[in-house]
Amino acid sequence: MSMLLKSVNVSPPTEVQYGNSLIKTGIFKAAVSGPVRVGRTNLAGDGQADLDNHGGAHKAVYAYSLDHYAYWRALLGRDEMDYGQFGENLTVAGLDESRCCVGDQLEIGSALFAISQPRVPCFKLGIRFGDETVPKLFSESARTGFYLSVLREGEIAAGDPVERVARGRGRVAIKALFEAYMRRGGKDAAGILSRALEVPELSTEWRTQIEKRLERLNK
Repeated sequence: MSMLLKSVNVSPPTEVQYGNSLIKTGIFKAAVSGPVRVGRTNLAGDGQADLDNHGGAHKAVYAYSLDHYAYWRALLGRDEMDYGQFGENLTVAGLDESRCCVGDQLEIGSALFAISQPRVPCFKLGIRFGDETVPKLFSESARTGFYLSVLREGEIAAGDPVERVARGRGRVAIKALFEAYMRRGGKDAAGILSRALEVPELSTEWRTQIEKRLERLNK
């Protein structure tokens, strides 16, 4: 599996109009040039407005596949989409959720990351696109990208190779996990969810939700 970091995208939280309210969001990421410092909870110059649902150690950095951009341009009838369109920090060529697994360790530049969970979209993705149907379409597509925790701080830059240097326990693919949890279907859903709990790098948020889901399934 060959992956390449095509763009690094950051943004501080900004205020936008949503209905009759002003809300803060960090989803309007924009590409930056040159090396970017990777800290334990975010990239230099980046920030999250809703720290209850974004950011933190398990969601320090969000990666999305450049390969999905063509799908979205065709589906939404858009000629161009700038890097960072999905609120991602890292736009990565070759990223494939069916081959990337929870707990996989990825080395980029001098930094080291671990895949911690798929991304579940919120309404702010609809704000970014100016189309409130996008979050639902995003979930249905299972083109989720994934969040990363930072195992080693360092610097990254567009053009860096993305090297998988270790495999996650049980090789639970991001796409399989997302579909098992969100779609609540498939004969092996419970098995996939159970295997995910065995991955130490799985985020606390997903671990808690999966445990609750399995409790309900086992009743």
